[in-house]
Amino acid sequence: MTESNGSAAPERTEEMPDWEKRFRAPRVSLPDWAEDAPHRSLFVSNATGTYELYAWDRATGEQRQVTKRANGTTDGVLSPDGSWIWWFDDKDGDEFGVWRRQPFEGGEDDLATPGLDPSYPAGLALGRDGRTAVVGRSTDEEGTTIHVARVGESPFELYRHRESAGVGDLSHDGSLIAIEHTEHGDAMHSALRVLRPDGTKVAELDDTKGGTEELGLEVLGFAPVDRDTRLLIGHQRRGRWEPLVWDVAAGTETELALDMPGDVSAEWYPDGSGLLIAHSFEARSELFRYDLASGGLERVPTPAGTVSGATARPDGSVEYLWSSAAEPPVVRSTTGRVVLDPPGMKSPGSVPVEDVWVEGPGGRIHALIQKPAGATGPLPTVFDIHGGPTWHDSDAFAAAPAAWVDHGYAVIRVNYRGSTGYGRAWTDALKVRVGLIELEDIAAVREWAVSSGLSDPARLVLTGGSWGGYLTLLGLGTEPEAWTVGIAAVPVADYVTAYHDEMEALKAMDRTLLGGTPEEVPDRFDTSSPLTYVDDVKAPVYISAGVNDPRCPIRQIDNYVKRLEMRGATHEVYRYDAGHGSLVVDERIKQVQLELDFAERYVK
Repeated sequence: MTESNGSAAPERTEEMPDWEKRFRAPRVSLPDWAEDAPHRSLFVSNATGTYELYAWDRATGEQRQVTKRANGTTDGVLSPDGSWIWWFDDKDGDEFGVWRRQPFEGGEDDLATPGLDPSYPAGLALGRDGRTAVVGRSTDEEGTTIHVARVGESPFELYRHRESAGVGDLSHDGSLIAIEHTEHGDAMHSALRVLRPDGTKVAELDDTKGGTEELGLEVLGFAPVDRDTRLLIGHQRRGRWEPLVWDVAAGTETELALDMPGDVSAEWYPDGSGLLIAHSFEARSELFRYDLASGGLERVPTPAGTVSGATARPDGSVEYLWSSAAEPPVVRSTTGRVVLDPPGMKSPGSVPVEDVWVEGPGGRIHALIQKPAGATGPLPTVFDIHGGPTWHDSDAFAAAPAAWVDHGYAVIRVNYRGSTGYGRAWTDALKVRVGLIELEDIAAVREWAVSSGLSDPARLVLTGGSWGGYLTLLGLGTEPEAWTVGIAAVPVADYVTAYHDEMEALKAMDRTLLGGTPEEVPDRFDTSSPLTYVDDVKAPVYISAGVNDPRCPIRQIDNYVKRLEMRGATHEVYRYDAGHGSLVVDERIKQVQLELDFAERYVK
């Protein structure tokens, strides 16, 4: 076993390989912009080697690094007037902390919400008056609380409940506050409530009642117009995510005339006359403009691939973050220009992704395949399993799969049951038999990969991070003959201990998935826990974990590792000083190198 908590690998003097360049090349997020000062923007970049927040004055072109912390910073919000940058200050990635704010032009960081103790964040909405904030908080002791915090006043508690909830949005004039809550006990399907700042209720919308199936709702945003009580929300009433306009004062709901497969989301154009539609289907995405008056739908031209974020600007143009599996991400505009082009090293591309559909026990499974150019099977193959679980892999650029391809592996990514983008029934299917359902789909794709001649059955790597790491450890124990090597990053390893140690919002999710607590449904937790099967694991196991991780805490990983040690099983463990993953580029490169080296020792 290898234990390590050392510093990142020193800079190399020899020529840097392409896989490392993909991690080191400067990247930028889609810039957020201030509603009443659209020339002021906020974005995230790894330009210094750590992901941090940056202010950008478009009028002057000046860019300024806002935060500088050892473990990085990505959670930031720009106030509507553009005067303040709010950022969340936790300790070494533990996600437990306070909001601070800094003047846009630079200066000292102030405690943004005096009177509120540290917590896990549960949403934030800032008022256009420059002095009001709606702050969501989550703690193990209190559950969720939401406060109205005004400069110079004590915070006012607007909402409190044991179940998970969060801030949705604050209306343009500050008179209405939308929250998402799960008071009904299903953390996968939220209901909505609109309150005034004094706590009085204005309206309620709950699709979890009155039917045989619980349906979720989500807040997409209030109309960006004064005294406008329209709230854009997402619903699942037709088996997929779609937007509708809910006038919370009039009590009316206006559904959109959109005939699109897959999931649909939206945000307002700045004048409130239309919606920017984001359509996701079969691992790709596209954009449209929807005119609310006419119901007309007009395509917003984007290249084939994945749009990871988009925003409509006051001049009617659209800025979007785009990539494909073969081409690195770039922030583009419909004006034809590149919005942000960070200086320095450019990322090499990778190989395109191929689509495969495999019949599985719950329906057709979509898998994405990458392999070295010109290679023919059977190949050593990495099954790289996504986290979430309510997420999906797409035709988007990802440095880690590209690194495996560079080293001669085929890479298969499976959008198993539980993944988003294939309808509500597919996402909701993983309840009760948690983990085992996803592994059935992965097994079906594995059987296809071997029978088709793509993959060598004696050289199969199972890997993933977070939920993907959990499925890796569970798969190694429940199918010990199927895998050559297992590599799990920040995984759930001992489900019962993980439940007791994790942050409160994830406890609620686990109760939803498994139907109760470990004390209420012990058999379900045991059946879904990798620790139950650890004595059956035969493949060499590599585990990496952040010692401050609140999502997949370190104690439950230690429990799993001790069982491996007792058996004398082949394994290595790498512990590092961060939370649920690292925002430091050197640290991330070190982790990938360790994973590649471990696989190489056992996959010839």
